[in-house]
Amino acid sequence: MDEVMNALKAIKKELNEQRQEIRETGKNVTDQVTQNINSMFDEKFLAWEHKHEKLKEIVENQEKRIYYLEKQERKRNLVFFGIEETETSYASLEKNMINWVEQYFSIKLSYIDIQEVKRIGKKADRPRPIVVIFSTLGTKIKILKQKEALKDTHYYFKEDFPKQVLEKRR
Repeated sequence: MDEVMNALKAIKKELNEQRQEIRETGKNVTDQVTQNINSMFDEKFLAWEHKHEKLKEIVENQEKRIYYLEKQERKRNLVFFGIEETETSYASLEKNMINWVEQYFSIKLSYIDIQEVKRIGKKADRPRPIVVIFSTLGTKIKILKQKEALKDTHYYFKEDFPKQVLEKRR
């Protein structure tokens, strides 16, 4: 009977040792799997981070190009303020602008000198500003040189700049 008890104790001890080994092996396997998964995630994260940086750089370059193009597009523009809204069509607005420039600046403009004229903003109590896109930069410069002609009037004008420039100046 003692032999059976000793044999059972030995089997029990062996089983406990095997159980302990299985637990340690399981823990080692779990740790290894966790390390492998973390390693894969790190690699994927680095790849995504690299792609993100590339895209960020592309977006910055595109923003610079858009800014440059917008600046070039507005190079020949002037924005006039305070001119009454009496026009009923594009043609009458264009004609009013040509007459207004001739009256206040004594500069003879023709329809060829103006590429586009448009009012900006929502209609309200006071007159909306007018953006005039001149055909040549020279025409714009002629008007800029005679800015003093509007000194004692309620009219004024400014150069048309992109939003980024206006925000920097504020």
